[in-house]
Amino acid sequence: MSLNKEAIKEEIIEKMKTVFDPELPVNIYELGLIYRIDVNDNGYVQVTMTLTAPSCPAAQSLPVEVDQKTREVEGVTDVNVMITWTPSWNKSMMSEAAALELGFM
Repeated sequence: MSLNKEAIKEEIIEKMKTVFDPELPVNIYELGLIYRIDVNDNGYVQVTMTLTAPSCPAAQSLPVEVDQKTREVEGVTDVNVMITWTPSWNKSMMSEAAALELGFM
């Protein structure tokens, strides 16, 4: 039976919308911190994400929470969360809803 990789990815996105940066009242997906979610045919998921800054107090906890939430999705067999600083996060990466919530619009 083949996996519905797109459905798994959509469910992972919904899970990412329940993870919040502790300093901001907006979820990490709307903040634009999740750069890529790749699901392979075996259910292995690679999440590429960033943080708002290298000195982010949540640098230790957010990747762990992303890993845990991703593993909750049915069909996921393994997860690798990779932190990248390229490109550096900036306010333009936020969704319109996040920018409104934070008063940037």
